[in-house]
Amino acid sequence: MAEKLTIRDIARLAGVSKATVSRVLNQKPDVDPATRERILRVMEEQGFVPNIAASGLAGGRSRLLGALIPSLTWPLIPELMRGVGEVVGATPYELILYSINDVNHEKDRSDIISRIVRTRLVSGLLAVFPGPSAKYLAALHSRSFPVLLIDDQGIPPENTPWISVDNRVGAYEATRHLIRLGHRRIAHIQGPLKYQVSHDRYRGYCDALEEAGIPLDPELVLEGDFMPQTGRACANAFFDLPPERRPTAIFAGSDYMAYGAIAAAEQRGLRVPDDVAVVGFDDNPSSAHMEPPLTTVRQPFYEMGRRAAEMLLAFVEAPRMMHHPSQNGQFAGVVTPSPAVFEPPVRVKMPTSLIIRASCGASRQLHPSSEQGGGDRSR
Repeated sequence: MAEKLTIRDIARLAGVSKATVSRVLNQKPDVDPATRERILRVMEEQGFVPNIAASGLAGGRSRLLGALIPSLTWPLIPELMRGVGEVVGATPYELILYSINDVNHEKDRSDIISRIVRTRLVSGLLAVFPGPSAKYLAALHSRSFPVLLIDDQGIPPENTPWISVDNRVGAYEATRHLIRLGHRRIAHIQGPLKYQVSHDRYRGYCDALEEAGIPLDPELVLEGDFMPQTGRACANAFFDLPPERRPTAIFAGSDYMAYGAIAAAEQRGLRVPDDVAVVGFDDNPSSAHMEPPLTTVRQPFYEMGRRAAEMLLAFVEAPRMMHHPSQNGQFAGVVTPSPAVFEPPVRVKMPTSLIIRASCGASRQLHPSSEQGGGDRSR
């Protein structure tokens, strides 16, 4: 019986109009506190679950938000979406996930975006690592349909809200840490050069070398694809160099490539970190449980998710707030929107953290200069 209840039924049981119940559901401030309390009590007693999509559309705006995400198997997705979900869960909005199939990636992405645009079921869209679709999604961004990108794969389109991390600084700190341990021949396994993130991390690596007066050696830089197999292949290429030209440390542009580098070292009978230090980038959940545990650059996926959800809610609520100012209708923990929320475009680079573990603690006997350069800071 509870599942069949409508707003009209709740209004009758509470002795109020249907419009008053609707205002309570939409968190409008112009409802007497005692009346609001009575309506909420009736809803709780009856186990009433409102049709959020229908009630939102009746008021001119859906109470649904969309999140376009890559495959759920990506290690960053759970933490990122946990942050999104915590923020959205404290509001009257609900979240719809659109997941893209890795097998037929481009066609699947195109079909999903077309469906989102055609149905207009959601009030705004959070696009996580949209890749080539970023430009198309940017063109959809407007006051009536805000789109926010979490992306580091390319240069963000103009006039589109965008969140990423400061990859260049993160890579610089990882490389500087290895230099402070005494390493001078530090190899770098890049991610795919078609992605901006790979260039940013390479520039951070170069920044640290230049600062320390270490010449860049092109034979110590190879391109991978973020996955373990290329990390293994690149590391083997480094180990094939003559002994005097081999690296004593490897900075991999992803944790997965670092896993491959560690596997290659073990296959060669090299000890990590005694013979070669290894540092990654991402801080995947499994990195702390590697043998040895992996030193890496942590991306704040949870915090990124929270920040992205706050920003998207601010964009969605901006037109409503401009026309319906309230004293107590703000969502707890959500960025306060303003009439100028779309001007200028919001660009956020979130800080990374260097997480120091055992994989970079190379033997001081091999690197007598490791006493120089001051101490390291683990954040």
